[in-house]
Amino acid sequence: MPLRTSDDAINALDPRSDSGSDSGPDSRETVDAVVIGGGAAGLNGALMLARSRRSVVVIDSGAPRNAPAEGVHGLLGLEGVPPAELLRRGREEVRGYGGSVLSGEVVSAVPATPSADGDPRFTVTLADGGTLRARRLLVATGLRDVLPDVPGLARHWGRGVVHCPYCHGWEVRDEPIGVLATGPASVHHALLFRQLTDDLVYFTRGTDLDEETRARFAARGIRVVDAPVAAVESTESARSARSAGSAGSTGSRDDGGIAGVRLTDGHVVARRVLAVATSMRVRTEGLAGLNLPTQDLPGGMGHHFVTGTAGTTQVRGVWVAGNATDPTAQVGASAAAGALAGAHINADLATADTDAALALVNA
Repeated sequence: MPLRTSDDAINALDPRSDSGSDSGPDSRETVDAVVIGGGAAGLNGALMLARSRRSVVVIDSGAPRNAPAEGVHGLLGLEGVPPAELLRRGREEVRGYGGSVLSGEVVSAVPATPSADGDPRFTVTLADGGTLRARRLLVATGLRDVLPDVPGLARHWGRGVVHCPYCHGWEVRDEPIGVLATGPASVHHALLFRQLTDDLVYFTRGTDLDEETRARFAARGIRVVDAPVAAVESTESARSARSAGSAGSTGSRDDGGIAGVRLTDGHVVARRVLAVATSMRVRTEGLAGLNLPTQDLPGGMGHHFVTGTAGTTQVRGVWVAGNATDPTAQVGASAAAGALAGAHINADLATADTDAALALVNA
């Protein structure tokens, strides 16, 4: 099945636009931790480290997964806060405790020669040629959602096209919703979105749908469309087509939203919202040198980094938190994972500092 990334939907949305960028440490200095990723997981991990008086630098590439969304939902005390505003506050908080946030992209992160007592060291190189040296790394790069290659779909990503009933469900309640099937996960997806609307259409798009599932859908009033999907129609294009065919005709509002799903036979199934189970692929750019293992998700739905307790990895000195290891985590869960990883990194550093001090005393 051809796929495309949703990056084109967020190219113009840079959450760092009002944040500036710190100068960062001297390249000869070794900081306690470098955090790769400036989303909820990375910033909360950095916050925990900075509050523990650790020297920490966050590298923010400015491409958060939820950039197109109007608000963050399901986050107690911050319900509906715009994603860019949440990250702006997070950067301010990290800086308030002495941490640094740099705008940039990591092109290489590799282990370096350990200290004389065996404490891990890493070298992180940025796209602008700058380098950072660190004792520990927290990888919080997040993931990239990949959409089906359906013409007209990507432009509505994060608004009329949604993937998470918990992130967007309330906002699309009672709307005519269509589920564009991408694989087995879409069946469960449909049942979740049925909770939000009585008007749900499931477009199989060539995926298998057995008789038992069809019976379950029928029992819940979910209409199944087996005809192939040609494109997603927007309200502007739908209105233009009506105007060309019948001057003075009226119809759905011309607000740039979704008008429906056009089938290959030319028929348009009217819909206002489309739900898609995306393929979720961890952002690994610049991280090959760490040799972090990845694991495929069931049903070809993507892949993620493999981690243990609190984000530990098989690479000593490297932790992973957030969507990079837990693809289904919402903002609150990602932030909590970052905080936990940050606390474990600090504890690990505290042990290493004590070991080094004891070695000096006994020398």
